[in-house]
Amino acid sequence: MKTEVIQGLTTTFESRAKKAENGIEYWLARDLQHLLGYGEWRNFIAVISKAKTACEVSDHAASDHFVDVNKTISMPKSAEKEVPDIMLTRYACYLIAQNGDPRKQAIAFAQTYFAVQTRRAELIEQRLLEAERVHARHKLSATEKELSSVIFEQTGGTENFAVIRSKGDHALFGKSTQAMKAEWDVPDKRPRADFAPTIILKAKDFATEITIFNTREHRMKSEGAISTEHITNNEAVRNTLLERGIRPESLPPAEDVKKVERRLASEEKRSLKNPDGLSEPIEE
Repeated sequence: MKTEVIQGLTTTFESRAKKAENGIEYWLARDLQHLLGYGEWRNFIAVISKAKTACEVSDHAASDHFVDVNKTISMPKSAEKEVPDIMLTRYACYLIAQNGDPRKQAIAFAQTYFAVQTRRAELIEQRLLEAERVHARHKLSATEKELSSVIFEQTGGTENFAVIRSKGDHALFGKSTQAMKAEWDVPDKRPRADFAPTIILKAKDFATEITIFNTREHRMKSEGAISTEHITNNEAVRNTLLERGIRPESLPPAEDVKKVERRLASEEKRSLKNPDGLSEPIEE
């Protein structure tokens, strides 16, 4: 396929055919029908039907990606007529292309185009989740540092901080720090939190924030009082997680957050050099 043809099809698919509503992108099936070289709506509907089946087979609800709507078209003598149409997500377009006639040049282009764009969206989502976890880890570190300061303010020393934190973790996980480090295969000199999933980081942070607030509010002056407070808060957070079907000690460890942070920083540098490219190859 010639470069100018590819560039023309890219512009058509992305700039002219794609629409957006409330920040959500979509394509209309009747527009896509002509872009993919189908003259008859009934023939294109058959392709859409196959795409819906493929969607369901891949454990995605077709109703989330194929939404029935009506479209007004112009008729002779200034008349108008409503015809059925379908709003399509990018994933729906990808499935339609995969089930289309590969002999059509536009179908061959669309198969690769939507595969690349869908993969790009997946990479963006993955990176957002990784960035969220890195942020949660930094937030927990800052909150624990504040708790250490509060303990010093209230008791005159910080030697009890590690003990209080350990007791809180035991209340959250139902296991000791060493037991969980062994469970997650955490290196001896690394904090367990560096391998905790985002939900655990946020749970620990929330419990610690409550401890900080109540320690100051009730002017707790002893390690025993602050420990009891921290244990109570972690037990409360644990119970909330259990009620929602999340058992902290049963969750698998996440990737070393330091590695994630280095990867994100490296990808950011690459993106600055190549703002239109992806930092890793597309897999199809």
